[in-house]
Amino acid sequence: MTKYLIAIVLFCYATSSISQEKHNLKGNLWSDVKQDGVKVWGGLKHAYTQPLKWKKDDWLTFGGIAAGTAILYMYDEDTSEYFINQEEDAPQVLKEIGWYYGSPQNFFMITAGIYSYGLLAKNEAWRDAGILIVTSAVATGFIQTLSKNAFGRARPTAGVGSNQFKLFSKDPAYHSFPSGHTILSITASHAIAKQFDNIWVKSGIYAVGLIAPVSRLWEGAHWLTDVVLGGVISIVVVDGIDNFFHKNNMYLHKKEKMVKWDLKAGVGTIGVVGTF
Repeated sequence: MTKYLIAIVLFCYATSSISQEKHNLKGNLWSDVKQDGVKVWGGLKHAYTQPLKWKKDDWLTFGGIAAGTAILYMYDEDTSEYFINQEEDAPQVLKEIGWYYGSPQNFFMITAGIYSYGLLAKNEAWRDAGILIVTSAVATGFIQTLSKNAFGRARPTAGVGSNQFKLFSKDPAYHSFPSGHTILSITASHAIAKQFDNIWVKSGIYAVGLIAPVSRLWEGAHWLTDVVLGGVISIVVVDGIDNFFHKNNMYLHKKEKMVKWDLKAGVGTIGVVGTF
């Protein structure tokens, strides 16, 4: 972990020095960072306070998510056994991609790279993408950490079943709900995919984002409801913050939204629908 932090610090220092020397922007770079910090703070406040402003449709959506999760919950044992049985035949490259793409240190290195490039190269689209990813990651990260400790759900590898909980446990074997790898990978993929109009590019980005959740199921690190709800949390938070930035004209790069993603849940079904 330390080597990653050192690499990020050295990269930021070097690129900042080069940028200031090249463009002679002495205080402008720091001013831009402070401006972006205000946006991040605004997005976080919106994410955490928005449930207080929910209306009827929002509560119906919440009820649909809860109902869909409850249905999947009944099949956690069976689906976990199925995915674990597939682990031996799963491509090693996919398992490695899933682990590294959803790991916090690699996630923040990717995010730092996207934001730093946008900031230093004066690329507004990349800078906006970095801000969206950072804000969403902090928001979902807090929710994930709080939930893991509060619920204390046993992982499949604990061998005690999906119905075992140790509230506020510090034992990693009881930190199954929700999946942190899923939250980080879906947060990044959803935020990045929003920057593209081409449906095939979007599909490719989402496909990469789904590798981490599936790989965690293969390893028996999480139940199906852990990864599904983790993905739902990511999508809801990213969309909420993205809409907040759009509504308040906080994006530097003006871009018409081409696809609207909605969660649809009902008896026996749950999924995400894109409206073109």
